[in-house]
Amino acid sequence: METAVDRVVNPEAIAPGTETQAPRVGLGLGTLRQVHHIALNVQDMQASRHFYGFLLGLEELTGDRVPSTLKSLVAAGKVANFLLPDGLILDLFWEPDLQPPHPDPDQQFTRANHLAFDIAPEAFDRALAVLQQHQVAIAHGPVTRPTGRGVYFYDPDGFMVEIRCDPDPKSSESS
Repeated sequence: METAVDRVVNPEAIAPGTETQAPRVGLGLGTLRQVHHIALNVQDMQASRHFYGFLLGLEELTGDRVPSTLKSLVAAGKVANFLLPDGLILDLFWEPDLQPPHPDPDQQFTRANHLAFDIAPEAFDRALAVLQQHQVAIAHGPVTRPTGRGVYFYDPDGFMVEIRCDPDPKSSESS
C-alpha cells in the first residue's frame, strides 16, 4: 500500500495512469545539512525566558548576537532567542492569546511554531522547485533577508517546516 511518504520520497511511486509524466524527484539524502532552529509559540514570554534562561541555563542571545531579521521583534519583546548546547537556536515567539490545545497536559501538545532545516545556498532554488513539483502548500516565501533565504511550507499534517540558507557568498562578493 502506497503512503504519502512513498509519493514524496520514492521517485518511482507515480500514480497509476500518470506514467507519461516526468518522475517526481525529491531533494535526495544529504541535501538538508542540519536543523537550523526550533521555534516555539509561548503564551507568557517572561515565564518562558526565565524557564529557558535561568532554570535550564541556556544563554539568551542579546545585542549583536540577535539575528538582524529579529532585532525589532526582540526589542519589542515578541521574540527571544536561546543558544542550545549543540549550537542550535531556540526561538520563542510570544503569542499572548495562545490557548492550550487540550486541558490535559499528557495529550498531544502543539505549541511548536516550525522546524527549520539548513540547506546550501546553491541548493535552495532546487528545493523550491521540488516543493512546487510536489504541489506542497507554501505558507510564506520564498523570502530573502540579510541572514539568507527561506521558504515556509506545511507537512502532510499541517505542521510548518522551513528550508533556509545563509546568504550566498558569491552574490555578496559581486555586490
